[in-house]
Amino acid sequence: MTDALLKLSGVHTHIGEYHILQGVDLHVPRGGLTVLLGRNGAGKTTTLRTVMGLWQASAGKVEFGGRDISRLRTPEIAQAGIAYVPESMAVFSDLTVRENLYLAARSGPMDTTRLEWIFSFFPALKKFWNYPAGKLSGGQKQMVAIARAIIEPRQLLLIDEPTKGLAPAIIQNLADAIRQLKGQTTVLLVEQNFHFVRQLGDTVAVMDDGRIVHSGPMAELAADRALQQRLLGLALDSHQ
Repeated sequence: MTDALLKLSGVHTHIGEYHILQGVDLHVPRGGLTVLLGRNGAGKTTTLRTVMGLWQASAGKVEFGGRDISRLRTPEIAQAGIAYVPESMAVFSDLTVRENLYLAARSGPMDTTRLEWIFSFFPALKKFWNYPAGKLSGGQKQMVAIARAIIEPRQLLLIDEPTKGLAPAIIQNLADAIRQLKGQTTVLLVEQNFHFVRQLGDTVAVMDDGRIVHSGPMAELAADRALQQRLLGLALDSHQ
């Protein structure tokens, strides 16, 4: 097995009286992009939030780089090298793009070389550098959210539903950017748009009812219509 940067073993998560994750086993290989698929309510977002410590696992173990992070607080997990881009995009609307990124650069002034690297695949951010983030389009806000997460080097990037509500042209631009990004950091991506993830994913895991029910190479799932139907109730190449 390829070296796993992130490993979940028998992870359970309760939110109030609800038992959401029910023994999740997940391996995220180092240096690639893993896609987490599943129907709405399967537990995908809860998985990301549990890794990030926003919700505490009630049982099982979350390991990052061989270290048990199951009981660490969210700031400690971030300092360990994990960044999280939530579905809500999480930008400061009243602040400029520059100010949003400045706040995310916790260890000191923004590295100009790294900033130019981010501009190379998100050129709109340079164009709107002094523009209030709240006035940007949905796609541009998503770019700000991802840029905030990677303004400092990260070993693992968790991204939740980045294409939701975006126009097709913007989705393709985002795909091009993430394709470049995944060469620099390991990515765990939750997404519903199969046409988006099929071109990006190296490995895939499918969730159902709080458990991982399938994992393997993305190419195998993309080529197997019967498996798509069994796992997700639809042929993924028909899901636009």
